[in-house]
Amino acid sequence: MKKPRFQTPSGMRDILSEELTYYQKIFDICQKMADFYGFERIETPILEQTELFSRGVGQATDIVKKEMFSFKTKGGDELTMRPEGTAPVARAYIEEGMRSRPQPVKLWYFGPFFRHEKPQRGRYRQFWQFGFEVLGEASPVIDAQIIQLFFNILGALKFKDLAVKINSIGCSTCRPRFKRILSSYLRNRASSLCSECRRRLKESSWRVLDCKEEKCQAVINNAPQMLDYLCEICHKHFKSVLEFLDELSIPYILEPHLVRGLDYYTKTVFEIVEMGKEGKSFGTLVGGGRYDNLVKILGGGVVPGCGGAAGVERIIEAMKERGVKVSSPSSPKIFLCQLGTLAKRKSLVLIERFQENKIPIAELLSKDSLRVQLERANKMGAKYVLIMGQKEALEDKIIIKDMATGRQKLVEIKKVINEIKKQLKK
Repeated sequence: MKKPRFQTPSGMRDILSEELTYYQKIFDICQKMADFYGFERIETPILEQTELFSRGVGQATDIVKKEMFSFKTKGGDELTMRPEGTAPVARAYIEEGMRSRPQPVKLWYFGPFFRHEKPQRGRYRQFWQFGFEVLGEASPVIDAQIIQLFFNILGALKFKDLAVKINSIGCSTCRPRFKRILSSYLRNRASSLCSECRRRLKESSWRVLDCKEEKCQAVINNAPQMLDYLCEICHKHFKSVLEFLDELSIPYILEPHLVRGLDYYTKTVFEIVEMGKEGKSFGTLVGGGRYDNLVKILGGGVVPGCGGAAGVERIIEAMKERGVKVSSPSSPKIFLCQLGTLAKRKSLVLIERFQENKIPIAELLSKDSLRVQLERANKMGAKYVLIMGQKEALEDKIIIKDMATGRQKLVEIKKVINEIKKQLKK
């Protein structure tokens, strides 16, 4: 088969109806959880100033150095297609004056994001994420509640055996000393690191801990741990988070070298994974943490924050692998068949009456063959078929056919809505 002239760009794709049912299911569950926990939805622009991410996410991160879709406009503005959601939410918090609202401000989002990564299964250059952010509250109970929220969403999506990988990466008080110790440790073992980590070591030793290369794992596993260098405030905060998780009966695994790939994180960082029978995880479903300095970095003063995000495509792939099916919206139980120009005209008006009464109805107005229309009604499993031919249209009547019994009833068009309501109640 000849390839079409125009195709989707590499790493991007069309999402068709059967796939969109998964997206809609995830969105609906997020919306219900957001309503319950008091989160307001926010939509930030697809395009943001490039500096928002270079400052907020970090110059040395892979996102900023390698993965952003950035360009300069005709007017000279440097813009980037958003690669993640937290920095735009923090920018909106500042720009929209949300500090004057009752704190904390709880926001959530669901939409497309963009990163120039190598396309592979479940990972695209245009991908969808949902995230929940809380700004204006430093209490460790918020960290636990964010984790609980994502646990509940994944549970509603039929995920089982979930666990939290969790760590504290300290703050500006205790982290500098740890970084010096870590840098010294890694420099002494630079020859055992991959080429990318040797480059990272020159810019930020912190980023080495995020490497997934097998060659680097032995070095990372024996590296110093931030937990041993936490200041009193960070130690107390992390201890409280773990106590809250214990109270919620949420299983967690201390992951002392977990740092996440973004520079704005402070104190708590976490990932939620689904565990296998042998204690191995199937991959990260949710990632997040606390970012108490992000708003300050962006020029908005000291505003603590905490949140997390999940990749929709990754979750859908995991749902399919585990045989979790999402049913499509149920088809209408009523099908309208029409024959002739007059019947077609009156059908248009009748369809609007069904719409006003919130009764779903299907039709094939573009077809004139009764056989073709009845075949479609059968295929979609309609319980009742309304048939209006030229004779019925002239008499302002319509036939109601029960598809299960084959019985037919002639009624006036003005009474058909009430008659259908009676039949549906039965």
